[in-house]
Amino acid sequence: MEIYKKFDPKVIECFENIQHSALSEGALSQKVKLLIAMAIDVEHGANQGATSLGQRAIKLGATREEIIETLRIAYYVGGNRALFTSAVVLQSLFK
Repeated sequence: MEIYKKFDPKVIECFENIQHSALSEGALSQKVKLLIAMAIDVEHGANQGATSLGQRAIKLGATREEIIETLRIAYYVGGNRALFTSAVVLQSLFK
């Protein structure tokens, strides 16, 4: 994203606006929203994104059990690709 700060800061502004809108407290807690986003990243094979979202969820109080259940849902939806990504995320979050 650093490159956009230099060449197209409007993209950063748009990204930050949608991120705030999507992840701020509402009917769902911010923690739950981060867990959902983590599951989606896992299903898409995005190791770094899923790990980052998991770290943020942990800072908001997500437990190991909540992370594991979230990753189990991603595996159910995404199959073996999500299972592999889940293993990488678990290892990164709980070394």
